[in-house]
Amino acid sequence: MNLTDAPPSLDRRTSDAHPALRHSQFVHVENVVKKFGESTAVQNVDLSVGKGELFALLGSSGCGKSTLLRMLAGFETPTAGRIWVDGTDVTALPPYRRPVNMMFQSYALFPHMTVAENVAFGLKWEHLSRVERRERVMATLELVQMTSFSGRKPSQLSGGQQQRVALARSLAKQPKLLLLDEPMSALDRQIRQKTQLELANIIEKVGVTCIMVTHDQEEAMTMADRLAVMSAGAIVQVGTPREVYQFPNCRFTAGFVGTTNIFTGFTVREEADHVFIQTGQLELLMYINHGITGPVGMSVAVSVRPERVHVSLHKPTQSANWSGAVVVDVAYMGAHSVYHLRLPTGMIMLANVPAASASDENSPECGDHVFASWNASDAVVLTS
Repeated sequence: MNLTDAPPSLDRRTSDAHPALRHSQFVHVENVVKKFGESTAVQNVDLSVGKGELFALLGSSGCGKSTLLRMLAGFETPTAGRIWVDGTDVTALPPYRRPVNMMFQSYALFPHMTVAENVAFGLKWEHLSRVERRERVMATLELVQMTSFSGRKPSQLSGGQQQRVALARSLAKQPKLLLLDEPMSALDRQIRQKTQLELANIIEKVGVTCIMVTHDQEEAMTMADRLAVMSAGAIVQVGTPREVYQFPNCRFTAGFVGTTNIFTGFTVREEADHVFIQTGQLELLMYINHGITGPVGMSVAVSVRPERVHVSLHKPTQSANWSGAVVVDVAYMGAHSVYHLRLPTGMIMLANVPAASASDENSPECGDHVFASWNASDAVVLTS
């Protein structure tokens, strides 16, 4: 049953393919499970990450993303399943034998060492001469624009500067795979927004394959080439930020990545290019022009993003996909205002109104009767 016209996922799952195909992706996780006693932290995860890709594991606390990252690093051993990095099975290898380096959430810098000494620390076991180590350290510090701070201690640096040093230390060993555990969590919001693109640009410049863990959807959407949304130890969707946002495949993804309005109901009539849906949240029928195949009466859930909802004082001319409403709250967000609209059925619908429209003297205010409408192409059917 094809429930949406979303593009196919870019996640190439190869568990049933010839073993050689496992290595077509730089990192390949195959049917990995991790249990702690009777509790399952990661369940049957299949994932492939391409060489040079910046990939994000996105999910709320306790969803299993950090456990999966620790298994990639070698700090945890899978209960079942296999992990390959650059064609090598690393499932049973200890951390020091993997071509992997991990930047921790706390940065874990040595307070008694200078910046240069912190970056050089991991190179002592690389069989490099003192001159080679110094050249590697200074080249890495130059990459993160911290050369002039090489003689300072971590306590003399800002949070953003400490993050750069931690990144330099991770990159100095020239790992094939870089793992980032909540890389921005220690930074305040203003610095975090500025640093996201800087960090992504540095990783792209080096060309290292990178997997990062974050609970911040904005961080994942800004930095990652692709991302995986995790819930309850499982991956529920994989795709580019645009694919995941525009074509969520389930209610969890639709609600976790951004905000949305979800309507539930059943199909009542199918036409050549659209389907009519009866939903308890609307007095009128809803229709969508995405491809749905299935019997009349099939249960469906539909997502409509707030920015796709048009708010007007005038009744729409279209025959469906609209409702009368009362404005119960308006939240000013700067670039836009979020309107909370109570529909006749009692549902609260969200609508994002651009700042220019919201500041108009005729713009709706709390208590006003308005009309909310959206296009059929803006409604996305969720598969679960």
